[in-house]
Amino acid sequence: DLTGLFTEKPQCENITFVAKVNAESLLKKPSVKWFKGKWMDLASKSGKHLQLKETYDRNTKVYTFEMQIIAAKPNFAGGYRCEVSSKDKFDSCNFDLAPYATLLMLFDVCSSTDGKDDSGELDFSALLKKSHAPPSEYEKIAFQHGITDLRGMLKRLKKMKKEEKKSEAFLKKLDPAYQVLKGHKIKLGVEVANEDVEVKWFKNGQEIQKSGRYIFESVGNMRYLTINHCSLADDAAYTCVIGEEKCTTELFVKEPPVTIVKNLEDQMVMKGERVELECEVSEEGANVKWEKDGVELTRDESLKYRFKKDGCKHVLIINEATKEDGGHYKVKTNGGESVAELLVQEKELEIYQSIADLTVKAKDQAVFKCEVSDENVKGTWYKNGVEVKPNARTNISHIGRIHKLTIDEVKPEDEGDYTFVPDGYAFNLSAKLNFLEVKIDFVPRQDPPKIHLDCMGRTSDSTIIVVAGNKLRLDVPITGDPAPTVIWTKGEKVITEGDGRVHVESTKGHCIFTIEGAERQDEGIYSVVVRNPAGEDTADISVKVVDLPGPPEALKIADVWGFNVALEWKQPKDNGNCEITGYTVQKADKKTMEWFTVHDHYRRTHCVVSDLIMGNEYIFRVFSINLVGLSPEPLTTKDSVFIQKSGIDYKSPTYREHDFSEAPKFTHPLVNRSIIAGYNATLSCAVRGIPKPKVTWYKNKMDISNEAKYRMLSKQGILTLEIRKPCPFDGGVYMCKAVNDKGEDVVECKLEVRQEKKEASK
Repeated sequence: DLTGLFTEKPQCENITFVAKVNAESLLKKPSVKWFKGKWMDLASKSGKHLQLKETYDRNTKVYTFEMQIIAAKPNFAGGYRCEVSSKDKFDSCNFDLAPYATLLMLFDVCSSTDGKDDSGELDFSALLKKSHAPPSEYEKIAFQHGITDLRGMLKRLKKMKKEEKKSEAFLKKLDPAYQVLKGHKIKLGVEVANEDVEVKWFKNGQEIQKSGRYIFESVGNMRYLTINHCSLADDAAYTCVIGEEKCTTELFVKEPPVTIVKNLEDQMVMKGERVELECEVSEEGANVKWEKDGVELTRDESLKYRFKKDGCKHVLIINEATKEDGGHYKVKTNGGESVAELLVQEKELEIYQSIADLTVKAKDQAVFKCEVSDENVKGTWYKNGVEVKPNARTNISHIGRIHKLTIDEVKPEDEGDYTFVPDGYAFNLSAKLNFLEVKIDFVPRQDPPKIHLDCMGRTSDSTIIVVAGNKLRLDVPITGDPAPTVIWTKGEKVITEGDGRVHVESTKGHCIFTIEGAERQDEGIYSVVVRNPAGEDTADISVKVVDLPGPPEALKIADVWGFNVALEWKQPKDNGNCEITGYTVQKADKKTMEWFTVHDHYRRTHCVVSDLIMGNEYIFRVFSINLVGLSPEPLTTKDSVFIQKSGIDYKSPTYREHDFSEAPKFTHPLVNRSIIAGYNATLSCAVRGIPKPKVTWYKNKMDISNEAKYRMLSKQGILTLEIRKPCPFDGGVYMCKAVNDKGEDVVECKLEVRQEKKEASK
């Protein structure tokens, strides 16, 4: 399908072809190519007779591309094609250059002659000579316009002219000639003088019998012959006969260019796996051309590549992929092309334990640790994109499958983003090191004490932000001699140890304040007071509790036109106690009910959804977004929108719908794991099934779908269970179950959670 990138398609202006492209919605400059015939790229032919130019209007954001043909020669005539592409959008246009206009001259003369020529002949040679083309070019000019037999065509036209005479049986005869595209239908009609007369239709002198492809109609004085699904065999002379009278016409069937209706798709495979690159073209039996990185592929002696045809489908097969097979593959037809990238990896590296974010106080030790499936894999550590080198405070170790980065006596300059990149693999593991310095200095003396409070996680207005449901822990170092007493208050209320979710404890040199599962009502200003006989010191800490927003309100469909729908909504009542940063807008086709994101982090409360497909019915939904994330539930439109088809209504034939449903089947099982307590862990597997199966996770045969400790993710058939900071009690047998209308399938694994060696020794 064309995407509508062209705002003005190529036109001939004194042999200058102009194409304009609207780049208002494009992220980068579009790419434009000019072709002659099927494959000739005209960029390589620029010179004395051919020039390619381009300009850009910053006001209208429109690119103008020109192809100028200078001092045209006879061999410049023929079919041309202009293609424009930008990321995932593509548009194409075919046009002809016919400087001699030979065929138009022939038909114009035929239609303007009054039939009084005594000889009944036309001087076609003189007409061709007027084009200033040499006689040797006459056949070539006709062939470029789809006429393979010029002499035969001229004889047929001349014969038709001789047969013209006044008819008593026909009020209106057939037109001299008709043209139809291959695969389309054509309707031939005559008007007869006698409403009750019967007519017969002939093709190349043979009477046509009524069938599924040939339909005869009689409407009043009109008689019609309809030919469905025209093929090249229908290119012939057709005659309508009434008694002794007849009228004849010529039907020319034009074969359209073969286009690609289903593009190639990017693939990533492991070394040694079978690769199938598949596309679908518009015609069966069409010839296609395959290329890899610009080089044409052939069936060589080693049978490296196999080419398979199945109707309109064309498949390139690589039996055992190697690293060298990676690259860009292109399939070409005479009416288009498609490109896909193939990535070949050595083998898959599984991450048993990823590195986690750390918040470390001054002079403490920071340890980043990860565990991979292959103990022979080495890697490199980076800080803010710069490789980390060992020194007096920094140590890098690799023991078995475990890679570790240790930083002793952490300083403020150690804060940043740390990344581990396994050698030979195109992914990395990242975590952040936060430097924490919370300090209240209390020195008992005669002059008033001073407070120095610096807490990570506080905003510029000295506010600590905590997400609802998470733990808030304030560890405040204190000093004083004798040891001071500590009092925590919120407003005028003194907070004690027995206040439910709130815990207060004091140790030598520290006072610790903890809230388990913070809630909205925990928001406010907390004060800490330390006293001893020499005096006292106080500090105020502002705590703000934020949560996910509720969805927006009053979502409605404001307008529908063409392939576009305008949506409007209002801000949510509850913004989660922090600013709404945007909205996520999604659409779904009611046939599949698969949701696709149209706008992400969209800041306005109204938008336009474009590029909808005619004949499909859509519904829409909107999520609110704040600092915490997406609203738990979206707001969905009550009504759906049907994108009307334009033009003539076509009643499609009834076909028996193929049942693509399939019972769930796990294509990648769960793997037994042994992990260390306190570090987030994941279990992964892959499943397929049609319709999309419902997935449920179990621990020791107990459903854990609603447990806050676990998070279930699903993306393109990859299922992931994330276990947040597991303890030894989280060990056991985990099972994943997939169910749909066709059946069910399960996989399971054992998870062992062990204590860290350092803690175990203590």
